[in-house]
Amino acid sequence: MDGYITFAAATADQAQELTALVPRLRAHFERLAQAGNLRGRGPVLMGIGASYAAAAAAVWHLRKRGIEAARLDPGESPMPIVVGESPVFAISQSGRSTETLAALESVVPERRFGIVNVTPSPLSALATDTIDLGNIDDSYASTIGYTATVSALGMLAEAWDGGDIAADWDALGARFAAAERDLAPAITAAAALFENAPSADFVGSATSVGSAEAGALLFREVARIPSTAMSTRQYLHGAMESAGAGVHVLFGTARERKAARMLSAAGHPVILITDDGSDPLPLVTTIVIPTLSDTQRGVIEALVMQQLVREVAENRGIAIEEFVFENDDTKAPSQVGA
Repeated sequence: MDGYITFAAATADQAQELTALVPRLRAHFERLAQAGNLRGRGPVLMGIGASYAAAAAAVWHLRKRGIEAARLDPGESPMPIVVGESPVFAISQSGRSTETLAALESVVPERRFGIVNVTPSPLSALATDTIDLGNIDDSYASTIGYTATVSALGMLAEAWDGGDIAADWDALGARFAAAERDLAPAITAAAALFENAPSADFVGSATSVGSAEAGALLFREVARIPSTAMSTRQYLHGAMESAGAGVHVLFGTARERKAARMLSAAGHPVILITDDGSDPLPLVTTIVIPTLSDTQRGVIEALVMQQLVREVAENRGIAIEEFVFENDDTKAPSQVGA
């Protein structure tokens, strides 16, 4: 990937890119398994920003399988990072995130792994072994780079310690394209709720925590709406009390439906993203996504967030490709070894 492409261009080919990605990832994981790198103590998945959000579902799935695993934000940990005997998978789509590079460098070489889109890059040079997403052209506010990373981490979680990567990953691109088409009317209806919204809350449980985090980041980056992400239980433990004129975006089923019902009854605009459309809620804008495994659901949830934020930005007259601030210390030089 050389530079960035537009948000529209990156999302236009996303289904095809995911279809092409899956067999490449299977080959990567088969090679890692044969080398003995996918067994034993579960991994620490490490990243910052969207890369940190992308790891949430994989960690949930690993723990669900009884495998110890964790995700780590290297910007919130002193160096050297403390990971015991766990292998560390550093996640950076550009391969240049400075905190992630510094943290990985503090790990002994035999436990350094990378999940990266851009190769060669400082991260691919530092890691002992790398899962390469394939230099996919991506937008500045990451779209296909994010969904590709979620896919890679989901397959990693399934493959760990002798597990099987589900066969239905091969249909992910087709499911993505169908959802993109079928969900468009509901997403347009949801976008209208943001017309004058001063803020937004993004709330999810279990594997959807990462989707809430990624959604809040996208709305800050692309639509410039102050946004906050929380797990459902954290939201219900007090934070929900300050619900105001902002939009409340909930990912989930029973508990989130209950929260959506309470919020809407109190007059707050609510969007519920769920795979349970059996009992429509009055005053709640519901987006019913396909039922998928906990490792794949985040890919479709990301699709909803990407299409939603695009329409919101257009409605509010915001140019998606223009960022307000530019920080000069978050990315290492692109030249390997520089």
